[in-house]
Amino acid sequence: MPSAIRAKHALNRRQLLVRSAATVAVAGLGSIARPYLSRAADRPLIACGIQSGDVAVDSAVIWSRADRAARMQVECSTVESFKTIIRTVSADALPDSDFTSKVLLDGLPAGQDIFYRVRFDDIAGGLAGETRVGHFRTAPSERRSVSFVWSGDAVGQGWGIDPARGGLRTYRTMRDNRPDFFIHSGDHIYADCPVPSELKLPNGEIWRNIVTEEKSVAAHSLAQFRGNYKYNWLDENFRAFHAEVPMFAQWDDHEVTNDWAPLGSYDESGFADDGVPKLVSRARRAFHEFMPMREPAGDNGRVYRRIGYGPLLDVFMLDMRSYRDNTWNKRDDNSDTFILGPAQLAWLKRELVASNATWKVIAADMSIGLISEDAVALGDGPPQRREHEIADLLSFMKRAGIRNTVWLTADMHYTSAHYYDPNQAPFADFEPFWEFVSGPLHAGTWAPGDLDNTFGPKAVYQKGCSAEQGENLAPCFGLQFFGHVAIDGQTEVMTVTLKDVDDRDLWSVDIDPRPDARPGQIMAQHI
Repeated sequence: MPSAIRAKHALNRRQLLVRSAATVAVAGLGSIARPYLSRAADRPLIACGIQSGDVAVDSAVIWSRADRAARMQVECSTVESFKTIIRTVSADALPDSDFTSKVLLDGLPAGQDIFYRVRFDDIAGGLAGETRVGHFRTAPSERRSVSFVWSGDAVGQGWGIDPARGGLRTYRTMRDNRPDFFIHSGDHIYADCPVPSELKLPNGEIWRNIVTEEKSVAAHSLAQFRGNYKYNWLDENFRAFHAEVPMFAQWDDHEVTNDWAPLGSYDESGFADDGVPKLVSRARRAFHEFMPMREPAGDNGRVYRRIGYGPLLDVFMLDMRSYRDNTWNKRDDNSDTFILGPAQLAWLKRELVASNATWKVIAADMSIGLISEDAVALGDGPPQRREHEIADLLSFMKRAGIRNTVWLTADMHYTSAHYYDPNQAPFADFEPFWEFVSGPLHAGTWAPGDLDNTFGPKAVYQKGCSAEQGENLAPCFGLQFFGHVAIDGQTEVMTVTLKDVDDRDLWSVDIDPRPDARPGQIMAQHI
């Protein structure tokens, strides 16, 4: 049975998110004696912030971190005043996880604004800590308009938090767009890029970073990987964004080290008994500790998954790091190569066939058409090496009648729109589709890269730094990017807009949905 909690006044969302936690705690914790609340030094504190993730029709993951061993208590309501509590859940935050904790809120109403509050209680004595309030909206069960943002690449190339320059400003801009959720395309951290106290800008000014011990060196220890995530939480824009906007998280390379591969990236600590480099194991552990992700049953540490967001949208989160081969993507190497791996590729085919959503967004951690020895594309011509895996996927989608797929990524540190046209491609056995690239959130900006013609891509729009500006251009020069997607609940038209840190609309396209051409769900049984 829901329990009723009375509050004197109903607050709007912004007031709830910034209001002093003690007032809310007193209103909501009637069983805790008031004298205990006055013992401020003994109260567990929220050490980073709060965030939600992997929001579905009836559930969401809630994450936070304490400053000591404590029990996380989460309550949620459909009203800002928390007059009626519809769900309460708890979990321990212990030293083994660096005092992080996450819980699944389930049994929630569909298509509903959900307000949640988090506090940590002392495990031994039950002493109540501070409370913070967040918000998300569950996915709709009926057709309604949906919007979301995506980007990646945060605190890279030494460009950390400079408070005098507004900190991580792109998070504030994305928050002002009031999206339903945020897809983080990877590079949440740059574990291999220390943040120095100062960097000199091309105009002679000085960029002054907040510095921490753990973020002052390239990460090797578990504490250093964890410290990279904690560093981002020092920024007020970052904290406010994650309290209001749920995140769908994937990873790329810099969560471990630059261009990492499963067996090709290791340090002096060597390999664990299962053959995995200890460097990768430590990085993976820290990533999962700090992400508000559902953990797939039976596959600890898996990142790829499908997130359904109502009748209009399914999001397929890929992992193009963990299952790839260990070679560089070069023409003169004739060894077997792949970037998704057989198990993930088979999973993606099954899930695409099973999806009844109008739009199928494939969230990739890198582009499939931009030439890179670390990625897929090799150069012009028919498919080679890792391109065979993508060709197989695209051909399968055509045969299965899977339409309305859109690829989203970041990674390249500029923004662009690519249209893949089989009429312009050496390999033509696929339906045309769009790929959109947008980033960085807060890192150095680069010039646009070269496209491989294998799948017929055309750069319809692109923007990055110029030759005169030079690459690794600092965030303060305004070339930080994200993308915004809006799906109309009536027409089902998808509008994709590429935007910059100052919320300027740089380029936009309306994509009409095409009729479902699938011959039937029976195909799923034969994959």
